[in-house]
Amino acid sequence: MSTLGLRKLLVLFVIFAAATGVSAQQKAPDLSFKDINGKSFRLSDFRGKVVLLNFWATWCVPCRAEIPDLVKMQRRYRARGLRIVGITYPPEAESQVRSFRRELKMNYPIVIGSQKTKQAFTSSETLPLTIIIDRQGNIRGLIEGVMYSDEFEEKIKPLLRVVE
Repeated sequence: MSTLGLRKLLVLFVIFAAATGVSAQQKAPDLSFKDINGKSFRLSDFRGKVVLLNFWATWCVPCRAEIPDLVKMQRRYRARGLRIVGITYPPEAESQVRSFRRELKMNYPIVIGSQKTKQAFTSSETLPLTIIIDRQGNIRGLIEGVMYSDEFEEKIKPLLRVVE
């Protein structure tokens, strides 16, 4: 096959992968965050844990519907290594986010996000949006829209299995 033919094949694969959400595992960027309580942390601080970065907004109805399930997941699977980080996107007033957090009894760190934060993972504008990161810091998937229990069972729960 010619070099031109290989390039065309590669371009088609990239287009197909983007359209289907298939991608090679890649390391998550080691971003720094400061939660709404002022605590600083890095994504790499969670190495050895399964991390869900959940992008949401206070005005987003599907986000509001999904958060109670995330609270339950964090409570139920924390001992098995699950760590959820909520990231508001687009950025919102911290006072509004604090009030929203109290109202929904969110039991995981909340960060005021930015376009740069979201762009580090995807250009999708869908909310909610969840990035799945495995114990080794690899991005294992992306869920656009509300994460349903079957997606959790299929994509996240296997990553929570205790490795002997």
